[in-house]
Amino acid sequence: MAPLNSNSSEIMHGGSINSGHGKCPFYLLFHFETTLGLGLRGFLYFLALAYCFIGLSAITDRFFRCMETVVKQSRAVEEIDPTTNSKVIRNKKVWNYAVADIALLAFGTSFPQISLATIDAIRNIGGLYAGGLGPGTLVGSAAFDLFPIHAVCVVVPKAGELKTIADIGVWLVGLFWSFWAYIWLYIILEVWTPNVITLWEALFTVGQYGLLLMHAYAQDKRWPFVSLPMKRDERPEDWVPEETPRCRKGDEDPHNYSGIHEEQSLEDNIPQKDDLASIWKRQFIDAVTLETAESRKVNSPCLSLAKAFWKLLIAPWRFLFAFVPPYQIAHGWIAFLFSLAFIAGIAYVVTKLTDLLSCVTGIHPYTIALTALAAGTSWPDLVASKIAAERQITADSAIANITCSNSVNIYVGIGVPWLINTTYNYIAYKEPLRIENVGGLSFSLLMFFATSVGCIVVLVFRRLTLGAELGGPRHWAWITSIYFMMLWLIFVTLSSLRVSGVI
Repeated sequence: MAPLNSNSSEIMHGGSINSGHGKCPFYLLFHFETTLGLGLRGFLYFLALAYCFIGLSAITDRFFRCMETVVKQSRAVEEIDPTTNSKVIRNKKVWNYAVADIALLAFGTSFPQISLATIDAIRNIGGLYAGGLGPGTLVGSAAFDLFPIHAVCVVVPKAGELKTIADIGVWLVGLFWSFWAYIWLYIILEVWTPNVITLWEALFTVGQYGLLLMHAYAQDKRWPFVSLPMKRDERPEDWVPEETPRCRKGDEDPHNYSGIHEEQSLEDNIPQKDDLASIWKRQFIDAVTLETAESRKVNSPCLSLAKAFWKLLIAPWRFLFAFVPPYQIAHGWIAFLFSLAFIAGIAYVVTKLTDLLSCVTGIHPYTIALTALAAGTSWPDLVASKIAAERQITADSAIANITCSNSVNIYVGIGVPWLINTTYNYIAYKEPLRIENVGGLSFSLLMFFATSVGCIVVLVFRRLTLGAELGGPRHWAWITSIYFMMLWLIFVTLSSLRVSGVI
């Protein structure tokens, strides 16, 4: 891969090496790319970007399995039975669910954006200006999380099925920190130190992630003085219901699964007595096996061809991710970390492709980050929330993943990269970090805040009228979904027009 760093800061700060008027000298893999027309190169780089997003989608389901395994971990606790006064051994969950939603689910599904922003900060280290790729992606991702993901989750439950938030207090805590995150970002960009970020502002931004975790835990445990006196519905101990074991290929009735679940290997079918080497081997076999019993039963030739094409398309990703160790090892922790490493690797390629797209098309990188990158890197959020809305008994994790991911985007996704850059600038230059395109970023923050109010109002209205945030009568679910998508289109359109100077 050819180096792009020599002029990447110029690209990201609005300087356009080609801006559609000349050749873009950079290339992704081979030098002959520079001999192609700019339009063709832009099309090819866009396809490569889309393929990276497919990879993120494929790894997300494996990550979600790892996260579930980690959360289900329990430990033996010795207690005294008050009735018999004898010692009793009970298994208690290691993880608090409220903390797990924020520290594992929200952080993990936001890791593509966090990786992208951190990579952008590292390659711009030493410059007086922060890279614009990270903040644009993270603000756009927040809008994608709040609107399109809510739009998907609200129609996922079966017709008439209602899924409600069991612990409304924890959700309100997450919602508060989510809104405050963007208010805080606006304050430090426009009010206290306009156009610059100081070291202490970056430190406090990152530190608020810890405050969010503490507040969520305090609310879940109903600590006095720091928790809201909100009634909590009973949340089942096993909040992820046990799944019906899938049949092996060739059985009379293979389980019918679709969408992202097609990415899941059949490793769950391996009996417990099989050793981990056999399970890992099975992952590779599943990755290179294109035809399944399900696909052989498809009657429509067109549908069968489409499924075969899709399996062929994702086969390289499935083979690559087969190197992720089985989640049965170490309670899922090793697979969890490996999944994050693969996500970071894809994010690195995405940053290179974004540079090239900006270079060959002349489109402002902030616009690309706000739209294509935000949607693509938020795909794991969408998949995780969709799976949670489908498989979990309550709506807590599906919706908590949305609100908490938005908080993580700011406190970690923007805070950590800014902390890297401000620390370096403080040591090397004794100067704060300057922010490029503050006006466009601040306008996006205001637009997000305004449209998000419209989203939350509808969720509260559904709670009061239908008794649930997700599901319900089919027509009302679809009306809500369309409304959320309209809010997202309004945000993206106005923010893009502002960056381009139209408004």
